[in-house]
Amino acid sequence: MDKEKLILRLKELENPAAVPHMARYGINPEYALGIKIPVLRELAKEIRENHELAISIWAEPFHEGRILASMIASPEQTTPGLMDTWARNFNSWDLCDQVCMNLFEKTDYAWSKAFEWCNREAEFEKRAGFVMMARLAVRDKKSSDSRFEDFIPYLEAGSEDQRNFVKKAVNWAIRQTGKRSLSLNTKMISFCEMLLKKDCSPARWIASDALRELRDEAVLKRIKLRENRKNHRS
Repeated sequence: MDKEKLILRLKELENPAAVPHMARYGINPEYALGIKIPVLRELAKEIRENHELAISIWAEPFHEGRILASMIASPEQTTPGLMDTWARNFNSWDLCDQVCMNLFEKTDYAWSKAFEWCNREAEFEKRAGFVMMARLAVRDKKSSDSRFEDFIPYLEAGSEDQRNFVKKAVNWAIRQTGKRSLSLNTKMISFCEMLLKKDCSPARWIASDALRELRDEAVLKRIKLRENRKNHRS
């Protein structure tokens, strides 16, 4: 399938009635086609990995086309330069999150970009850094707890950002990191307790919301069960 045929396919799947609903959820409606994510995933399965087509369709302005690009791009062929270029194009929280989850977290540069983007000023580039941290906490099964503790200074700085889509990503990264292990759970709870003392409303919101999950008995039970299984296997 070439770019022209893919654009025609996307146009066939277009659902304009869904676009206002997307906007109500904070998704940028500009160039949105109203195509649901499961539909895009089915289309991606049909296309399979096609890095050249991914780059080609990303160059078009279609919101769902760019999400689809992240589903068919090759992690092995994705360079730091391409990641930066695509991150600069983020104009919506869902585009940011989908590209990070579908592609960026699978590359060799996931860790370096997580730290780098947290220092960006643009809202969705900065969000991408914290989304990558959240996703690494889920996806990276081999890294030690100490590596994830390196997130803390960046999370503290990000907790003072007033912008909704940044603070929600910081919150996400804290919660996912704190669910990796009992040790990190303790670290993140202490970190949140420190944030609660700040004279900063975003930091206090992030901390109070994260603590509800980090202290939840069901969450702690799952962490303990997972660690027991891991220790049993070793």
